[in-house]
Amino acid sequence: MTQLLTSEDYKPFKILCIDGGGIKGLYSATVLEHLEQRFGLCGEYFDMICGTSTGGLIALGLALGKPSKEISRLYMEEGSKIFPRSIVPFVARIRQALWGGKYSDKRLRKILETFFQEKKVGDLNNLICIPSYSVTDARPWVFKRDHGLLDRDNGTTLVDVALATSAAPTFFPLCEIPGYDHKQFIDGGVWANNPTLIGIIEALTYFVGKDKSFNALEVLSISSLNNTGGKSVGLSRHRSFMRWGADLFDISLNGQSAFTDYFLQKLCGMNDIKVKYVRIPSEMVSSEQQHLVKLDCAKTNAIRFIRGKGNDRGTIAKKDPAITDFFKTRKLYNI
Repeated sequence: MTQLLTSEDYKPFKILCIDGGGIKGLYSATVLEHLEQRFGLCGEYFDMICGTSTGGLIALGLALGKPSKEISRLYMEEGSKIFPRSIVPFVARIRQALWGGKYSDKRLRKILETFFQEKKVGDLNNLICIPSYSVTDARPWVFKRDHGLLDRDNGTTLVDVALATSAAPTFFPLCEIPGYDHKQFIDGGVWANNPTLIGIIEALTYFVGKDKSFNALEVLSISSLNNTGGKSVGLSRHRSFMRWGADLFDISLNGQSAFTDYFLQKLCGMNDIKVKYVRIPSEMVSSEQQHLVKLDCAKTNAIRFIRGKGNDRGTIAKKDPAITDFFKTRKLYNI
C-alpha cells in the first residue's frame, strides 16, 4: 500500500534520466530546451541526473550547469565532425565489421575537451549515475558523484566519463582511463540504454525510504528518437553481421529502453514508497523516415529532422501537467 503523506511531510527525491542514442541525443536535448525556456535550468530541479551514452553527455552538461540550448548546439554544430560521412560508405561498413571501428574518437575527445574543459565529476552540481561497461572486469560500471562513504569518481574528468559511456562497440574505440588502473570501458548502452532503473536503485539504496532523508521518489525519463515504424514484412530470414550492420546495435538499444519503461510502469504501482514515474516518449517515425534516425547519421537533413521532432515533443511536454509538476519545487539534496 502506498504511504499517504501530507504536503508538509512530502520530501521527494527527484531524478532526471536520459536515454542513449548517438546523434539522436539532439532530440532529448531539444525537448529539455523547451522545458528550460519555461522553467530555467533543469539541473536546479533534480537531485540526480542519469544518462547513458549520448544521454550521459547531456546529463554531465546539465549537472555542470550548462543550458540545454548549448548542448543542442553542440550536436547541431559538431555532429558531422563526430560522425563524418565516408566518401565510400561500403568501405566504412567493411572497416566497421572487420577492423578497428567505424570512427576515431580523436575528434570527439577534442570536442568534449572544448565543451567540458578540465572539469571533473567533483565539480558537478547534482548527483549523477552514468553507466558504462568495464571490459577489463567483465561487468557493468556506473560513474557517480561521490556521496556518503563513496570515494571513487570525483577526481575523474568529465571528458573521460563521457567517452567511457559512449564508446559504442564497432563505432568507437574502447575508452581507457589511466586513473582506474587503465581499465577499458565501452558504451553503457550494452546493458542500460535507459538508465532509469539505475537511478531508482541508487535512490532507494541511499536516499529514499525509512530512516533516510527522503520519503518519496519522482522520476522523469526522456526517450531518444526511435524507429517506431518497424520493418516491412518479407525481410530475408538469413542475415549476416554485415547485413544487419548498425541496425543490430540500434535494435538492442531500443529493446532495452522499451522494456525498462514497461517494467517501471508495473513496478511503481507495487512499491510501499510513493513513486511518480513519467516517460517522455519518442515522436513517431515512419518506416520511410527511418534512414534519418540512425545512431550516426549526422547529415544536414537528418539533423533538421531530429531537431524538428524534438521541437514537436518539447512543445507538448512543456504544457503537460504530469511533466510540469516536476518543476514546481527545486531540488532538495545539497551537494
